Amino acid sequence: MRILITGISGFIGQHLVEAFVADDHDVHGIYEHLTSRIKNPLLPAENQHVVNLTDHEGVEKVIAKVQPEVVLHMASRSEVALSFRNYIEVSNVNYVAAVNLAEACRQHALDFKAFIFASTMEAYGNAQPLTGAKVFTEETPQYPMAPYAVAKLATEKYLAYMGYAYDFPHIIMRQTNTYGRRDNTFFIVERIVSQMLTGDECNLGVAWPVRNFLFITDLVEFYRTLIAKMPVGETFVTGPPNAVTIGELAELIALKLNWHGTINWNTVPERAAEVPYLNSDGAKARRMLGWEPKVSLSDGLDRCIEYWRDHPDGPTQPTWEQRLVYWRQLGESAA
Repeated sequence: MRILITGISGFIGQHLVEAFVADDHDVHGIYEHLTSRIKNPLLPAENQHVVNLTDHEGVEKVIAKVQPEVVLHMASRSEVALSFRNYIEVSNVNYVAAVNLAEACRQHALDFKAFIFASTMEAYGNAQPLTGAKVFTEETPQYPMAPYAVAKLATEKYLAYMGYAYDFPHIIMRQTNTYGRRDNTFFIVERIVSQMLTGDECNLGVAWPVRNFLFITDLVEFYRTLIAKMPVGETFVTGPPNAVTIGELAELIALKLNWHGTINWNTVPERAAEVPYLNSDGAKARRMLGWEPKVSLSDGLDRCIEYWRDHPDGPTQPTWEQRLVYWRQLGESAA
């Protein structure tokens, strides 16, 4: 199948390229600009396209040229805390770009099967205090509380309109916090692990927000399942319902590392309208697709610790050949 993946220089995008190349799909990728991270040697040069997704004409040209059957739209500005001051850029990248891309697929992709959109659990926002829900499902009302989340929910609504008006085939993934990064310590799991491995102090924000966590290999397997079964018109949350407070997460990592240093709470500014609680259950995916997470939070943290322990001075990426072997082996074991 010809698959176009946006954001292939990002965390999830890199893993999806590896997995779908290993599965022998015809994979194409989009970079936003020439200064993106090193290009992906798993893809031939003609399968790598440089375009700003907010450039309507440029996006149309790429879609007309590639003729994708499936688009995995992963590109976004995903740093929620930064979206409060970068709201224009975030709105453009996370909403306008998605509209451009979806409309280009509708008008120029001749054998189009699915637009798969990476939305976010953050779109639920204040759902827990307003509804009392302890585990979020696809039907839980959404009350986004950040520019990032508002833009993602707006894209969901636009895709719903396109589905109604044009029978546009789309799938929405409300992803939870995904971890297992190899080149970024901005996000919470990698931030805690890297700090505890390299010093006696760990500087964090607030301890009380509740979050659930999904390891990267489980998310990629979800996308593999979507490609295989193509449940167009559906929305999925991922789970797992393993929610912990950030304080409990830090304690768990410290225990695994036998770390006895000091956590300096409230040293990272609390974001405006901090979301108190996010927790989802992928029961619909289990029932409809036969997918469920396989990596427990404990096992996933062990994998993160092992990686970052081996790279105390910063990550050294595995070779692309090693990545390809890994995803082929994972696909064979799943089969």
